[in-house]
Amino acid sequence: MAVTDEAIEKIKAMITSGALRAGDRLPREADLAASLGLSRSSLREAVKALELVNILDVRRGDGTYVTSLEPRLLLEALSFITDFHRDDTVLEFLQVRRILEPAATAMAAERITAPQTEELRAHLDSLGPEPSMEELVANDLEFHRRIVAIAGNSVLASLLDSMSGPTTRARVWRGLTQAGTTQRTLTEHRAILDALAAHEADVARAWATVHIAGVEQWLQSAL
Repeated sequence: MAVTDEAIEKIKAMITSGALRAGDRLPREADLAASLGLSRSSLREAVKALELVNILDVRRGDGTYVTSLEPRLLLEALSFITDFHRDDTVLEFLQVRRILEPAATAMAAERITAPQTEELRAHLDSLGPEPSMEELVANDLEFHRRIVAIAGNSVLASLLDSMSGPTTRARVWRGLTQAGTTQRTLTEHRAILDALAAHEADVARAWATVHIAGVEQWLQSAL
């Protein structure tokens, strides 16, 4: 194992064992290096690596702290990686979204409140009858983001948020090249909302699957 990797593993073990908790300040560099049996240079490299993935927060002139370790924060690295996707992997992102998002929608159907239902309805109503494709896609992204947030699982929300970026261009492309996309999208959104409002989890799951599969099937034929 490389020296830096060893240093990373030792800091990780301190966090997972509870020796260091979210928000804790790390001991002074010299003291920590000595206690872990590491050189200060390898410790410094490990800290840099863990800072990049939001596990440590280096505050100049103050010290180094363990972050909140919230899923949203830790999964930002995944979002960064998906920005480098190739066009031929977009279909794979859609397939992952089809697996995860219907489950999140079903969870939301069990938890949604009347005020949240009205907020979603107002969001859809704000679009207008003849939106541009960019407006439609932006509304679509926010609609699904709100539903996933209602599901109440922060890990699932972070994963799906990272999946949405790579599929945005495909959604716009579909809207510009496939007749009837706008009306189909609006109709499916209303069906999902009606199922949510009625707390019909299985129906909400089914409509979310149909909604996402439509983009996936179109992309398969286009490719």
